[in-house]
Amino acid sequence: MGLTTPDSPPVDPATFLERPFLERIRILGLHWAEYGFGTPKLIHIIYLIKCGLLFVVGGLCVATFTSGFNVLDIGTWWDQAIVYQKAVLWTLLLEVLGLGGSWGPLAGHFKPMTGGFLFWLRPNTIRLPPWPARVPLTAGDTRTVADVVLYAALLVNLVVALVLPGVASSSLDAVVADNHGLVNPALMYPLIALLVVIGLRDKVIFIAARSEQYLPAVIFFAFLPFVDMILALKLLIVVVWVGAGVSKLGHHFSMVIPPMLSNTPWLPFRSIKRAHYRNFPTDMRPSRLASGIGHVLGTIVEIVTPLVLLFSTDKWLTLAAVILMVGFHLFIFSTFPLAVPLEWNLLFGYAAIFLFWGHPAWDGYALTDTSMPWVMVVIAIGLCFFPVLGNLRPDLVSFLPSMRQYAGNWASATWAFAPGAEDKLDQHVVRSSKNTRTQLLSTYPPEVADVVMHQMLAWRSLHSQGRALYSLMLRQLGPDIDTYTLREAEFSCNSLVAFNFGDGHLHDEKLIAALQRRCGFAPGEFTVAWIESQPIHKGTQRYKVIDAALGVIETGTYRVADAVAEQPWLPNGPIPVDVDWSIATSDRIVADTETDTTPAVPTPAQGTR
Repeated sequence: MGLTTPDSPPVDPATFLERPFLERIRILGLHWAEYGFGTPKLIHIIYLIKCGLLFVVGGLCVATFTSGFNVLDIGTWWDQAIVYQKAVLWTLLLEVLGLGGSWGPLAGHFKPMTGGFLFWLRPNTIRLPPWPARVPLTAGDTRTVADVVLYAALLVNLVVALVLPGVASSSLDAVVADNHGLVNPALMYPLIALLVVIGLRDKVIFIAARSEQYLPAVIFFAFLPFVDMILALKLLIVVVWVGAGVSKLGHHFSMVIPPMLSNTPWLPFRSIKRAHYRNFPTDMRPSRLASGIGHVLGTIVEIVTPLVLLFSTDKWLTLAAVILMVGFHLFIFSTFPLAVPLEWNLLFGYAAIFLFWGHPAWDGYALTDTSMPWVMVVIAIGLCFFPVLGNLRPDLVSFLPSMRQYAGNWASATWAFAPGAEDKLDQHVVRSSKNTRTQLLSTYPPEVADVVMHQMLAWRSLHSQGRALYSLMLRQLGPDIDTYTLREAEFSCNSLVAFNFGDGHLHDEKLIAALQRRCGFAPGEFTVAWIESQPIHKGTQRYKVIDAALGVIETGTYRVADAVAEQPWLPNGPIPVDVDWSIATSDRIVADTETDTTPAVPTPAQGTR
């Protein structure tokens, strides 16, 4: 891999699409195992510059200078509450602008590298309300001028909160004699309201803002006295850590480790990368080494260490735990995981230092030091509500509020277009970027762009969902799978709604229906295999097969154990599924598709079982 040249797969781009689909997946999956995405090092340098200058330098300058500190005098501000508050608000601003996670080539944004504000300040782009049938004034899937105004108001609110100096706080003065105040709580009230209202109008912006983590923090900034605010922030970060750790129990996380480390730019030794697969190149399931790294250095650290930080009153034990969590986040940062949550990891590293070393339990910041114990109990229960519900009923809660960050247990999808049908998206969907392949054409010839698009499919095949998704496509398309254009839905979704971050709930049948209303696909032109996350208490995952013109045409389940036991290229054929409803066996009368290309979506209740 060079500074500007990628590690390209060993294929002839001109004849690559002539190979059978599963053969393409096998070749590129093996290449990923040794080289990852093969991204030129210049791309990683761009990410480092963005994080270093925009996030770290820019954020610290804003947080310190506007609060009366000298950014170079770190000793005076590193443990100041207003600096931490503004660090959170700065991160929230970058995320909601589209300049944080899910930015750039590693998230499928090639040209332009930014989604975010380019979409959300533009009327007539797609918006996805979470409950349009239940919440008044949220129906529809088109962004209006009012939506743009709400989003612009959110940005202005954040900027004002960042640039204004702190205000005096009696609760802060009572425990910290030399302080520069706190962010004005009055600025948090409209921020809370705007995030909620925007979230009801468009769940994409709400998720992109990482509201499951930053909205609770903003609420604590607004309503809690200082010590209780610190304690609530400790509970928040511990729930995020422990929730993520618990979600890594099971089969999925072991399968995340090998492709993640394969894509790590500072790991040049292919022998080490191969060692994370059971028997490269014939058995691409995760090795014991990969499982050990995942569940010992990952799961155990992410569950035990935060609990130590929350309850420890020992200075040296706390310091060791802080160092461990900072190292944990820096390691994740260094691997450049797809969806690239780089700023999030840097903020959490700082949060570990600020909350648990800057405000330790032995210095008046233990949970027992709260002035409102029942409020703390309610906060703890509230913070745990969505992680518990999301693990039991993942269909009801996005994997981010479920606190399942990068656990491998994602709702996912693969899209399949009949020849030429994908072009309808470029022709009929209002947005600020074209299809991912179209973006690549500004840099690569068409045949090379096709190989790059397949690299994303190969990456998915190395995870448990890939085996299931491609099995569903094989069952649905049969031999035609070799002639259809298959796409990784996470990357395609980014080009349509500006953000994804691996959340399949952003490209379920609601998005497909929105695309159908704009593009008018014929039956069979656009087929989607979509799977829900695995509930924590079940060994199965639910799936849907969606035809853009007909709606959901099949639902069922498959055993996770069958998916993780198979190879990425499915040498033994599709994994077995248990169909519980299919439009083919339904007694529903389907509208004439020649005159109505957008019939109502059939549901299991309308079919026979």
